[in-house]
Amino acid sequence: MKKIRLLLLDDHALFRVTLGRLLDTDREFHVAAHCSGTSEALDTLARQQIDLVLLDYDLGNKETGLQFIRRARDSGYTGRIFLVTAGMTDSEYVRALGQGVCGIFLKHSAPELLTEAIRKVMAGETWIDQRCIQGLVQAVEREERAGQRHPAHHRKAPACVHDRDPRFAWNQRTSEAWMRAAIQRRES
Repeated sequence: MKKIRLLLLDDHALFRVTLGRLLDTDREFHVAAHCSGTSEALDTLARQQIDLVLLDYDLGNKETGLQFIRRARDSGYTGRIFLVTAGMTDSEYVRALGQGVCGIFLKHSAPELLTEAIRKVMAGETWIDQRCIQGLVQAVEREERAGQRHPAHHRKAPACVHDRDPRFAWNQRTSEAWMRAAIQRRES
């Protein structure tokens, strides 16, 4: 059986390592690369066959996942891109889906769900975290109302939910939960 080749793009080294260890316990996955920035990830995409990019939205240094998606597509990458993020605004969810991501997975979700989500997106399905769906509906409704009132008016969304709400920040407790899941999977 051919393994699914993954590229992890996240500016948090602890999360990349923990996620890589969790995914390496699954015989269907091969983590081909861990990248901390867009340039490194784009170089990897140019040199290696990658089936799925697991992409954080907020990449630090004022880089976002949406900027990476645009650059990856412009450079010819046609594979799947799956957002694994601590949070985004409702309008950012809409823009990401509009740019063709195959799903959105929130980091504070149960780690076991991620492997299920990866399998589903690789089977051609779209995975959207349940907590995102209400926000998506509200964003679309707001855009429709704003379009009816001010068709030329477009507001820039804030950078990221976790910039404003510490509940969504990647923290030690979340990291420990993901590490425990990786260890339990390796032991079983």
